[in-house]
Amino acid sequence: MASVDVDSIKSELEMFDIACDDDMVLEKMLEQCMCHRLQGDGIVLEWVAFSTTKGGLNLSLDTLERFEHEALNKKMKSKQSFMKKEEPLNRTRDVNSLHELIKAEEEEEDLLDSYSTPAKGSQKRALTTPENPRSKRGASLIPSPRQLLSPASFSPSVTPSEKYSARGARGEVVASFGVVQGAQWTGQKAKGRTRVELLEGAEESLSSSYKFMFQRLRDDCVTVLGQICCDSNGKLNAQSVLLEAGQEQGGRQVPLDLSELKEFSLFPGQVVVMEGMNTTGRKLGVPLPFYSPNEQTEKMEEDVGPLMIMVACGPYTPSDSLSYDPLLDLINVIVRDRPDVCILLGPFVDAKHEQIEKCQLTETFEAVFTRCVDSIVEGTRGVGCRLVFVPSLRDVHHHFIYPQPPFTLPDLSREDTERVSLVSDPCTLLIGGVTFGLTSTDILFHMGAEEISSVSGSDRFTRILKHMLTQRSYYPLYPAAEEVNLDYEKFQIHGLMPLSPDVLIVPSELRYFIKDVIGCVCINPGRLTKGQVGGTYGRLLIQRKPSLAEEKRQSPCVACQVVKI
Repeated sequence: MASVDVDSIKSELEMFDIACDDDMVLEKMLEQCMCHRLQGDGIVLEWVAFSTTKGGLNLSLDTLERFEHEALNKKMKSKQSFMKKEEPLNRTRDVNSLHELIKAEEEEEDLLDSYSTPAKGSQKRALTTPENPRSKRGASLIPSPRQLLSPASFSPSVTPSEKYSARGARGEVVASFGVVQGAQWTGQKAKGRTRVELLEGAEESLSSSYKFMFQRLRDDCVTVLGQICCDSNGKLNAQSVLLEAGQEQGGRQVPLDLSELKEFSLFPGQVVVMEGMNTTGRKLGVPLPFYSPNEQTEKMEEDVGPLMIMVACGPYTPSDSLSYDPLLDLINVIVRDRPDVCILLGPFVDAKHEQIEKCQLTETFEAVFTRCVDSIVEGTRGVGCRLVFVPSLRDVHHHFIYPQPPFTLPDLSREDTERVSLVSDPCTLLIGGVTFGLTSTDILFHMGAEEISSVSGSDRFTRILKHMLTQRSYYPLYPAAEEVNLDYEKFQIHGLMPLSPDVLIVPSELRYFIKDVIGCVCINPGRLTKGQVGGTYGRLLIQRKPSLAEEKRQSPCVACQVVKI
């Protein structure tokens, strides 16, 4: 294949009167040429055809990503299917390859039918009616979740984890909260009509990828209005940025003498307000108010009854194997308990897994992730459960930036799209009139390592969670931990809490827990796997209770448990 460069691609674009001066766009097209073995004229012709069929798309990084998913990848799959047909007929095939071959044949038949006469096309459609079901050849070879996640299909190591298989205490409840006596841990009281939506709406939420690593220090400074830092002698300094009438006046450090305080709890990045000498040692910071639904919404949720929410956090494989047996066990639990909503947080393809670090996979990271999602969607299809996918900074195939944009799943069917929600990290969801704050980043671990505390009678988790709520931030630590690539400009928009959530989900490597912190039920469900052994997941029963203005607020979390997988 002849060499192709950015200049040749730009020249081909100009032939179609497409002006492009964005070097990143041209570099992206050059990358697509190399990945899909196309020349400069070939990639431009493909783009023009795709753009025309979509109503004239503008050339940008987002549209190029969509172009690759919807056009280039499908074309490559068609080529691979054609090459498979040319192979000897006596070649041994596995179930996955047979399914892909049959699927390609059906797509070709559908394409031919679209150009056929109505009479001939109607014959093809008649074969798929309930009275004349389609041939069982294709239906019988639809891969099950276990077949999709078989390590033999994407990893040279097919040995399952012995320690995970030999685990004990399966299904044991290790933490409880609320009225759990007599609670029915089953869902579907809403009959699949549970609403899952972003609290701030799709327009105000982070819904797509964005450019990062282009921040200027001056812009970052505006978003960080104050910080606490510690010098080499252990003395605390309050450093603030003074802003007046929109003009930056500069910064200054004021030494603070905290030796006479009876107790204090500080961490780098904490925003504080001080005036004169604070001899009382009283804590500063006020949390935001809770969500108040309107009367109509409150009545609808009251009629439905308690909703069951299940929460699980990756990794979904043991550390000594790429066997997704823990995920398959979780799917079985979902099918058994039939929750109304299942919130799944990454990592799904863990960047810290030894085999992934050594690049020992036989498929791309994206392909393995697609297998995970397909297995979950297919395995829960008949349950009626709403699925929520939250990315993680440890997902090796996804954007390494915080706030992190949601996953993209362009191949989901329309039916599946209606019950699958792809959200960012962090985000605030509204589920059945109850607000959920979510973040897959281990803020508990990061803040626990940096907190400077002299408070008696309180545990570390409660202090950190209270910091999050009073600082009104999903990640109040500054500077961020080394493993967190933080975009401060986007964080100011998408990383702060719009209100105090009713339920705050903060998965961590630290021990699981359920706590009520100033009215917010905070849960660390743990991770589905802990090294080579099984981990835990969480389940909640929620119901918005009607309350009058003069009454004290009641938590909508009826009960909550952490359970071993």
